[in-house]
Amino acid sequence: MATAPRVLGNSGIQTSAIGFGCWPIGGMFTLDGIADGYGEANDSVSLRALKAAVDHGINFFDTADAYGTGHSEEVMGRAFLGIRQKVVISTKFGFTYDANHRALTGKDVSPAYIRWACEQSLRRLRTDYIDLYTLHVGDVPQTEADIVLDTLAALRDEGKIRAYCWSSWQPAAAETLARHGGAAFMHECNVFNPMEDLLAICERDHMASINIFPLAMGLLGGKYNAASRFSHGEVRGSGHSWVGYFKDGAPVPEYLERLAAIRDVLTSGGRTLAQGALCWVLAKSPVTIPIPGFKTEAQAIENAQALSFGPLTPEQMAEIDRLLGE
Repeated sequence: MATAPRVLGNSGIQTSAIGFGCWPIGGMFTLDGIADGYGEANDSVSLRALKAAVDHGINFFDTADAYGTGHSEEVMGRAFLGIRQKVVISTKFGFTYDANHRALTGKDVSPAYIRWACEQSLRRLRTDYIDLYTLHVGDVPQTEADIVLDTLAALRDEGKIRAYCWSSWQPAAAETLARHGGAAFMHECNVFNPMEDLLAICERDHMASINIFPLAMGLLGGKYNAASRFSHGEVRGSGHSWVGYFKDGAPVPEYLERLAAIRDVLTSGGRTLAQGALCWVLAKSPVTIPIPGFKTEAQAIENAQALSFGPLTPEQMAEIDRLLGE
């Protein structure tokens, strides 16, 4: 069965139940002096993939000014020129950057910087409004967060953005966002890391739960094994402490073991492993919107076709819990 569309919380903005994360199409860039992108990206390939996504029912696309220090936004601006009304665009702010050197240089969430960053994103995206504008810095102190969210509310009232969001792993951030009228909270969620506390807050406070890493940075796609290695020029091999699924460029053995235990359930009914993992997220809560990354047209089509399978059944979800010992 096809998966019904989702709504971005209190905004009334309707999206496909699966969105696409556009981090990989930003290409190479660095954070803290080490690689933070998914390797080189070919813009022509990216444009074909974005078109294929729209053709296969995806209308929600998430990016950030950090991804390729603006390059991902530029590619999206080219892809959606002439069809802007058909897509829902989400982008993020909060990291400062040196576009000439493709480097993130720090953080700034002051009202003046937010407004400047918004104008730059609008220009690169070739649009006069952003559907969902997201705070990219996850650990902003409470008093500062209040000012940020008041600034976002003002941008919404001015018509620059339609709704706003916060990308974080902290329950307190989700609760603060809800008090300030946020439409969505962005956080990790996948079969390895359900993040049920954050899902519960989103459900209670009527916010969409936009799920980064729904495929565990590609591990749930099934392409990698104990012998797989990523170079230092790729985020999964560069050594960031927050990359939990890969260490020293290799998949973490515990996750490979857990994947092997649930593979048959995820791939039942004709689904690919990636499709099964996305259908797990769809089944976890009525407010989830997984946003898998992609680079190629084939990946875009495969991920989009998960919509046609619909969420996993309660029986399948229970079996996965049993197999994982949860």
